[in-house]
Amino acid sequence: MPLRIASFNTELSRKGPGLLLRDIERGEDAQIEAVIALIAEIKPDILALQSIDWDYENRALKALERRLSLAGHAFPHLFARQPNSGLATALDLDGDQRLGGPGDSQGFGNYTGRSGIAVLSRLPIQHQSVTDLSSLLWRDLPGATLPRHPDGSPFPSVEAQAIQRLSATAHWALPVSLPDGRELVLLTFQATPPLFDGPEQRNLLRNRDEIHLWQRFLDQALPAPFDTPPTRRFVLAGGANLDPDTGAGDHQAIINLLNHPKLQDPRPQSAQAGLNTVHWPKAGQMRVDYLLPSQDLIVLDAGVLWPETPGSPAAKASRHRLIWVDLLVE
Repeated sequence: MPLRIASFNTELSRKGPGLLLRDIERGEDAQIEAVIALIAEIKPDILALQSIDWDYENRALKALERRLSLAGHAFPHLFARQPNSGLATALDLDGDQRLGGPGDSQGFGNYTGRSGIAVLSRLPIQHQSVTDLSSLLWRDLPGATLPRHPDGSPFPSVEAQAIQRLSATAHWALPVSLPDGRELVLLTFQATPPLFDGPEQRNLLRNRDEIHLWQRFLDQALPAPFDTPPTRRFVLAGGANLDPDTGAGDHQAIINLLNHPKLQDPRPQSAQAGLNTVHWPKAGQMRVDYLLPSQDLIVLDAGVLWPETPGSPAAKASRHRLIWVDLLVE
C-alpha cells in the first residue's frame, strides 16, 4: 500500500503559553494560514511536526487539526507529549551561574511546552506502544561525550550531569496501524542547534549525541527500557539541525546516520534549492531536516516543498520547508 510521510518544522512557537492556541483560533495569523495551506497541499498520511508549542490538553494541536480538517485534510489521530524543552529544573544546567533561566530547563525554553514536537496521522496511532526515549540521561547513552570545563571537570557540574536528559526536545518511536493489520513505526525528534556555545561545546556535543541516539537505538545498544527498536517498516522523520557538509556541528554524526545500514536516504529535493530544507537569513540554505525510511520500504517519490517566490504566502510559513516521501509498504 502507498503511504505519504511528511515532516515539517513549522516554527509555531510563541513568546508565552497559550498564545499559539489564541492565534490559531483567531484565524488571522499569516504564518499559521501558510502552514495550513502547505500541509493541505501535500496531503500526507502521517505528518511529523517540529517546533510547535505543547499544552497539557493538546488544545493548540487539536485546534490546528480542526483548521486542517476545514481545509480538506483531516487527521483523526494525534500524538504529543510534554517535551524536554521548557521542562524546568532546580539546577544551573547551562553554566551561567544563575538559576531559573531558559537554559536551565532540560531543553532550552522559557515556559513549559515551548517548541515541542507532534504527530498527526490519518491512521491509528498505538499510544500504549509508544517508546519514549526522551527521559534517557545524556550520561547513559553508550559512547556519550559530555561537556567539560578546561580543567577536565564535568560541565557545568557533577550534579547537573546527574539529571541532564539527552533529548533537547524529544525522541519518540510511534507505531501506526496500517489497514492490513501490520504497523509502521515513526521515529521522530528535533535536536538542539550545535551553536551558541562556549569552549565546553555543550550544544555541539549534545546535538551529536542526539543524532547518535538513533544509531544506538537501531543497533539495540541502549539500556532497558529503550532496547526494543523496530526491525521492519519504520521511518525516521525530524530535525537534526545539522547539515552533512556545511555550517556548525559535527558533520560526521549526520553522515553516519544517513549511511546506517538499516536506513535509506531518498534525498528529497526541490528544483529551487536542491537538497536544502531551510533558509536562514544569515547562514543561508542548508539540509537539516530528514526523512529516512528503513531499507525494506520502497521509495516511490520524495520532495521538498520550496516556495518558488521568496515573498509568496507559502514562504511566510517557516524558514524550514516541508519535506515528504511516498512509500510502498509491501
